[in-house]
Amino acid sequence: MAFETLLSFLTTSFFLVIVLFPLISSSHPKSHLSNGLVFLKNLNGCKKGDKVEGIHQVKEYLQHFGYLNNYVQNYSKSFDDDEFDGVLESAIKTYQLNYNLKATGTINAKTLDLMSRPRCGFADIVDGKTRMKSGKKMVNQHRKINGHFHSVSHYAFFDGNPKWPASKSHLTYGFLPGTPSKAVATIGRAFKTWGANTHFNFSQTSRYKKADIKISFETGDHGDGHSFDGVRGVIAHGFAPRDGRLHFDAAESWAVGAIADSFDLETIALHEIGHLLGLYHSSIERAIMWPSIMEGSTKGLDADDIAGINALYNAN
Repeated sequence: MAFETLLSFLTTSFFLVIVLFPLISSSHPKSHLSNGLVFLKNLNGCKKGDKVEGIHQVKEYLQHFGYLNNYVQNYSKSFDDDEFDGVLESAIKTYQLNYNLKATGTINAKTLDLMSRPRCGFADIVDGKTRMKSGKKMVNQHRKINGHFHSVSHYAFFDGNPKWPASKSHLTYGFLPGTPSKAVATIGRAFKTWGANTHFNFSQTSRYKKADIKISFETGDHGDGHSFDGVRGVIAHGFAPRDGRLHFDAAESWAVGAIADSFDLETIALHEIGHLLGLYHSSIERAIMWPSIMEGSTKGLDADDIAGINALYNAN
Protein backbone atom coordinates (compact mmCIF):
# COMPACT_ATOMS: atom_id res chain seq x y z
CA MET A 1 0.00 0.00 0.00
CA ALA A 2 1.49 3.35 -1.05
CA PHE A 3 1.77 6.18 1.45
CA GLU A 4 -0.95 8.41 0.01
CA THR A 5 -0.89 10.60 3.11
CA LEU A 6 2.76 11.45 2.59
CA LEU A 7 2.15 13.70 -0.40
CA SER A 8 -0.57 15.67 1.33
CA PHE A 9 1.69 16.13 4.34
CA LEU A 10 4.53 17.46 2.25
CA THR A 11 2.42 19.84 0.19
CA THR A 12 1.19 21.47 3.38
CA SER A 13 4.40 21.12 5.34
CA PHE A 14 5.68 23.78 7.69
CA PHE A 15 9.14 25.31 7.80
CA LEU A 16 11.49 24.14 10.53
CA VAL A 17 15.01 25.46 11.13
CA ILE A 18 17.38 22.57 11.87
CA VAL A 19 21.06 22.86 12.71
CA LEU A 20 22.87 20.60 10.24
CA PHE A 21 26.30 19.07 10.60
CA PRO A 22 27.53 18.00 7.13
CA LEU A 23 29.77 14.94 7.30
CA ILE A 24 29.82 13.70 3.72
CA SER A 25 32.96 14.72 1.85
CA SER A 26 32.87 18.00 -0.01
CA SER A 27 33.85 16.05 -3.10
CA HIS A 28 30.15 15.39 -3.62
CA PRO A 29 28.87 18.07 -5.99
CA LYS A 30 25.98 20.09 -4.60
CA SER A 31 24.02 20.19 -7.84
CA HIS A 32 21.49 17.42 -8.39
CA LEU A 33 21.11 15.18 -11.41
CA SER A 34 18.55 15.40 -14.13
CA ASN A 35 15.20 13.95 -13.20
CA GLY A 36 15.22 10.17 -13.35
CA LEU A 37 18.77 9.81 -14.72
CA VAL A 38 17.40 9.05 -18.18
CA PHE A 39 20.18 8.01 -20.54
CA LEU A 40 19.59 7.96 -24.27
CA LYS A 41 19.59 4.63 -26.10
CA ASN A 42 21.78 6.10 -28.83
CA LEU A 43 24.69 6.18 -26.38
CA ASN A 44 24.98 2.38 -26.49
CA GLY A 45 28.33 1.52 -28.07
CA CYS A 46 29.89 4.95 -27.68
CA LYS A 47 33.66 4.88 -27.22
CA LYS A 48 36.71 7.13 -27.01
CA GLY A 49 36.81 9.57 -29.90
CA ASP A 50 33.04 9.72 -30.41
CA LYS A 51 30.96 12.87 -30.10
CA VAL A 52 27.31 11.99 -29.50
CA GLU A 53 24.50 14.06 -28.04
CA GLY A 54 23.83 12.88 -24.50
CA ILE A 55 27.38 11.95 -23.48
CA HIS A 56 27.32 14.97 -21.16
CA GLN A 57 24.64 13.14 -19.14
CA VAL A 58 27.05 10.28 -18.50
CA LYS A 59 29.72 12.79 -17.45
CA GLU A 60 27.25 14.48 -15.10
CA TYR A 61 26.36 11.13 -13.55
CA LEU A 62 29.97 10.02 -13.13
CA GLN A 63 31.01 13.35 -11.64
CA HIS A 64 28.11 13.26 -9.19
CA PHE A 65 29.16 9.84 -7.91
CA GLY A 66 32.85 10.69 -7.65
CA TYR A 67 34.39 9.21 -10.77
CA LEU A 68 35.53 12.50 -12.32
CA ASN A 69 36.37 14.51 -9.21
CA ASN A 70 40.11 13.83 -9.47
CA TYR A 71 40.12 15.59 -12.82
CA VAL A 72 38.15 18.73 -11.89
CA GLN A 73 41.12 20.91 -10.88
CA ASN A 74 43.46 20.07 -13.76
CA TYR A 75 41.04 19.44 -16.61
CA SER A 76 41.03 22.04 -19.38
CA LYS A 77 37.74 20.95 -20.94
CA SER A 78 34.20 21.17 -19.65
CA PHE A 79 32.35 18.13 -18.37
CA ASP A 80 29.26 19.60 -20.02
CA ASP A 81 30.27 18.69 -23.57
CA ASP A 82 29.49 15.56 -25.58
CA GLU A 83 33.06 14.53 -26.39
CA PHE A 84 34.16 11.05 -25.39
CA ASP A 85 37.78 11.59 -24.32
CA GLY A 86 40.36 9.59 -22.40
CA VAL A 87 39.23 10.96 -19.04
CA LEU A 88 35.70 9.67 -19.60
CA GLU A 89 37.04 6.32 -20.79
CA SER A 90 39.08 5.94 -17.60
CA ALA A 91 36.12 6.91 -15.40
CA ILE A 92 33.84 4.41 -17.15
CA LYS A 93 36.40 1.63 -16.66
CA THR A 94 36.51 2.37 -12.93
CA TYR A 95 32.71 2.40 -12.76
CA GLN A 96 32.53 -0.93 -14.57
CA LEU A 97 35.07 -2.50 -12.23
CA ASN A 98 33.09 -1.27 -9.22
CA TYR A 99 29.94 -2.91 -10.52
CA ASN A 100 31.53 -6.20 -11.55
CA LEU A 101 31.34 -5.49 -15.29
CA LYS A 102 34.04 -6.05 -17.87
CA ALA A 103 36.15 -2.88 -17.92
CA THR A 104 35.84 -2.00 -21.60
CA GLY A 105 35.74 1.77 -21.18
CA THR A 106 32.87 1.90 -23.69
CA ILE A 107 29.28 2.84 -22.94
CA ASN A 108 27.60 -0.52 -23.43
CA ALA A 109 24.07 -1.68 -22.64
CA LYS A 110 24.93 -3.18 -19.23
CA THR A 111 26.67 0.00 -18.13
CA LEU A 112 23.76 2.18 -19.24
CA ASP A 113 21.32 -0.12 -17.47
CA LEU A 114 23.17 0.22 -14.16
CA MET A 115 23.51 3.98 -14.48
CA SER A 116 19.79 4.38 -15.13
CA ARG A 117 18.75 2.48 -11.98
CA PRO A 118 17.51 4.31 -8.87
CA ARG A 119 20.15 4.38 -6.16
CA CYS A 120 21.49 5.73 -2.88
CA GLY A 121 22.85 9.27 -3.01
CA PHE A 122 26.32 8.45 -1.66
CA ALA A 123 29.19 8.69 -4.13
CA ASP A 124 31.04 5.48 -4.97
CA ILE A 125 34.38 7.33 -4.87
CA VAL A 126 35.28 9.93 -2.24
CA ASP A 127 38.58 11.85 -2.27
CA GLY A 128 39.84 9.60 -5.05
CA LYS A 129 39.30 6.39 -3.08
CA THR A 130 37.20 3.63 -4.62
CA ARG A 131 35.14 2.63 -1.60
CA MET A 132 33.26 -0.30 -3.11
CA LYS A 133 36.45 -2.30 -3.62
CA SER A 134 38.32 -1.16 -0.52
CA GLY A 135 36.55 -3.28 2.07
CA LYS A 136 38.24 -6.20 3.76
CA LYS A 137 37.86 -9.39 1.78
CA MET A 138 36.86 -12.48 3.73
CA VAL A 139 37.32 -15.75 1.87
CA ASN A 140 35.99 -19.19 2.75
CA GLN A 141 34.08 -17.87 5.73
CA HIS A 142 30.36 -18.57 6.11
CA ARG A 143 27.69 -17.20 8.41
CA LYS A 144 24.21 -18.49 9.00
CA ILE A 145 21.45 -15.95 8.20
CA ASN A 146 17.79 -16.93 8.50
CA GLY A 147 18.67 -20.61 8.44
CA HIS A 148 20.87 -20.41 5.34
CA PHE A 149 24.63 -20.28 4.94
CA HIS A 150 26.13 -17.56 2.75
CA SER A 151 29.71 -16.87 1.73
CA VAL A 152 31.12 -13.50 2.80
CA SER A 153 32.89 -11.33 0.25
CA HIS A 154 33.18 -7.53 0.19
CA TYR A 155 32.08 -4.70 2.43
CA ALA A 156 33.48 -1.23 2.95
CA PHE A 157 33.66 1.58 5.51
CA PHE A 158 33.79 5.36 5.34
CA ASP A 159 37.20 7.02 5.21
CA GLY A 160 38.69 6.90 8.70
CA ASN A 161 36.21 4.20 9.80
CA PRO A 162 33.86 6.53 11.73
CA LYS A 163 31.61 4.69 14.15
CA TRP A 164 29.56 5.14 17.28
CA PRO A 165 31.60 4.87 20.51
CA ALA A 166 31.48 1.71 22.57
CA SER A 167 29.53 3.58 25.24
CA LYS A 168 26.80 4.39 22.69
CA SER A 169 25.24 1.03 21.88
CA HIS A 170 21.73 2.35 22.54
CA LEU A 171 20.62 4.78 19.83
CA THR A 172 17.40 6.75 19.70
CA TYR A 173 15.66 7.68 16.46
CA GLY A 174 13.01 10.29 15.85
CA PHE A 175 10.83 11.44 12.96
CA LEU A 176 10.14 14.93 11.75
CA PRO A 177 6.67 15.79 13.13
CA GLY A 178 3.96 14.94 10.62
CA THR A 179 5.66 11.85 9.21
CA PRO A 180 2.95 9.31 8.25
CA SER A 181 2.41 6.55 10.82
CA LYS A 182 2.87 3.85 8.17
CA ALA A 183 6.33 5.18 7.42
CA VAL A 184 7.19 5.32 11.13
CA ALA A 185 6.18 1.70 11.69
CA THR A 186 7.93 0.44 8.56
CA ILE A 187 11.23 2.19 9.26
CA GLY A 188 10.97 0.98 12.86
CA ARG A 189 11.03 -2.62 11.59
CA ALA A 190 14.29 -1.90 9.77
CA PHE A 191 15.84 -0.69 13.02
CA LYS A 192 14.68 -3.89 14.75
CA THR A 193 16.34 -5.98 12.05
CA TRP A 194 19.66 -4.21 12.51
CA GLY A 195 19.28 -4.49 16.27
CA ALA A 196 18.78 -8.25 16.02
CA ASN A 197 22.03 -8.62 14.08
CA THR A 198 24.32 -6.19 15.93
CA HIS A 199 25.22 -5.11 19.44
CA PHE A 200 23.02 -2.03 18.99
CA ASN A 201 19.56 -1.53 20.37
CA PHE A 202 17.29 1.20 19.06
CA SER A 203 14.31 2.99 20.49
CA GLN A 204 11.99 5.61 19.04
CA THR A 205 11.72 8.98 20.73
CA SER A 206 9.20 11.75 20.23
CA ARG A 207 11.95 14.33 20.84
CA TYR A 208 13.03 14.69 17.22
CA LYS A 209 15.70 17.34 17.81
CA LYS A 210 17.29 15.31 20.63
CA ALA A 211 17.33 11.96 18.79
CA ASP A 212 20.63 10.35 17.82
CA ILE A 213 19.11 9.61 14.43
CA LYS A 214 16.79 12.16 12.78
CA ILE A 215 14.54 10.90 9.98
CA SER A 216 12.61 12.99 7.48
CA PHE A 217 11.13 12.99 3.99
CA GLU A 218 12.53 15.82 1.91
CA THR A 219 12.31 17.22 -1.62
CA GLY A 220 14.81 18.93 -3.91
CA ASP A 221 17.35 21.16 -2.19
CA HIS A 222 16.66 20.48 1.49
CA GLY A 223 19.66 22.21 3.04
CA ASP A 224 22.26 19.47 3.44
CA GLY A 225 24.16 20.09 0.20
CA HIS A 226 22.84 16.90 -1.39
CA SER A 227 19.67 17.78 -3.26
CA PHE A 228 17.16 15.17 -4.31
CA ASP A 229 16.38 15.02 -8.02
CA GLY A 230 12.70 14.12 -8.27
CA VAL A 231 11.29 10.76 -9.31
CA ARG A 232 13.86 7.94 -9.49
CA GLY A 233 17.53 8.87 -9.60
CA VAL A 234 18.69 9.36 -6.01
CA ILE A 235 16.02 8.04 -3.64
CA ALA A 236 17.56 8.43 -0.15
CA HIS A 237 20.73 9.11 1.80
CA GLY A 238 21.89 8.44 5.34
CA PHE A 239 25.00 10.10 6.78
CA ALA A 240 28.01 8.49 8.45
CA PRO A 241 28.42 8.22 12.23
CA ARG A 242 27.85 10.23 14.29
CA ASP A 243 25.86 12.64 12.15
CA GLY A 244 22.60 10.70 12.38
CA ARG A 245 20.57 12.26 9.53
CA LEU A 246 18.46 9.98 7.34
CA HIS A 247 16.57 11.55 4.41
CA PHE A 248 14.11 9.95 2.00
CA ASP A 249 13.06 11.62 -1.25
CA ALA A 250 9.38 12.48 -0.79
CA ALA A 251 8.91 12.70 -4.56
CA GLU A 252 9.19 8.91 -4.85
CA SER A 253 6.33 6.47 -4.57
CA TRP A 254 6.90 4.64 -1.28
CA ALA A 255 5.22 1.36 -0.33
CA VAL A 256 5.29 -1.53 2.13
CA GLY A 257 6.46 -4.65 0.31
CA ALA A 258 7.07 -5.43 -3.34
CA ILE A 259 4.61 -3.10 -5.06
CA ALA A 260 5.02 -2.33 -8.74
CA ASP A 261 6.37 1.15 -9.55
CA SER A 262 7.06 1.86 -5.86
CA PHE A 263 10.05 1.52 -3.55
CA ASP A 264 9.83 -0.69 -0.49
CA LEU A 265 10.50 1.70 2.37
CA GLU A 266 11.81 -0.99 4.72
CA THR A 267 14.43 -2.15 2.19
CA ILE A 268 15.69 1.38 1.57
CA ALA A 269 15.71 2.08 5.32
CA LEU A 270 17.84 -1.03 5.92
CA HIS A 271 20.41 0.28 3.44
CA GLU A 272 20.52 3.81 4.86
CA ILE A 273 20.70 2.59 8.48
CA GLY A 274 23.79 0.66 7.38
CA HIS A 275 25.34 4.03 6.47
CA LEU A 276 24.24 5.52 9.78
CA LEU A 277 26.12 2.73 11.56
CA GLY A 278 29.28 3.12 9.46
CA LEU A 279 28.98 0.82 6.45
CA TYR A 280 29.72 2.11 2.98
CA HIS A 281 28.66 0.46 -0.26
CA SER A 282 29.28 -3.21 -0.98
CA SER A 283 30.31 -4.61 -4.35
CA ILE A 284 28.07 -7.65 -3.74
CA GLU A 285 24.71 -7.19 -5.43
CA ARG A 286 22.81 -9.38 -2.97
CA ALA A 287 24.00 -7.24 -0.03
CA ILE A 288 21.70 -4.56 1.37
CA MET A 289 24.63 -2.13 0.97
CA TRP A 290 24.69 -2.54 -2.83
CA PRO A 291 24.02 1.03 -4.05
CA SER A 292 20.97 0.54 -6.27
CA ILE A 293 17.57 -1.12 -6.22
CA MET A 294 14.62 -1.25 -8.58
CA GLU A 295 10.98 -0.47 -7.89
CA GLY A 296 8.83 -3.41 -6.88
CA SER A 297 11.64 -5.33 -5.17
CA THR A 298 12.62 -6.11 -1.61
CA LYS A 299 15.84 -7.16 0.07
CA GLY A 300 17.08 -8.06 3.56
CA LEU A 301 20.44 -8.14 5.31
CA ASP A 302 23.09 -10.38 3.78
CA ALA A 303 26.03 -12.09 5.48
CA ASP A 304 28.27 -9.49 3.83
CA ASP A 305 26.43 -6.69 5.65
CA ILE A 306 26.57 -8.44 9.01
CA ALA A 307 30.23 -9.39 8.61
CA GLY A 308 31.02 -5.78 7.77
CA ILE A 309 29.30 -4.26 10.77
CA ASN A 310 30.86 -6.87 13.07
CA ALA A 311 34.31 -6.13 11.67
CA LEU A 312 33.82 -2.39 12.12
CA TYR A 313 32.81 -2.78 15.76
CA ASN A 314 35.15 -5.72 16.50
CA ALA A 315 32.28 -8.01 17.42
CA ASN A 316 32.91 -11.69 18.01
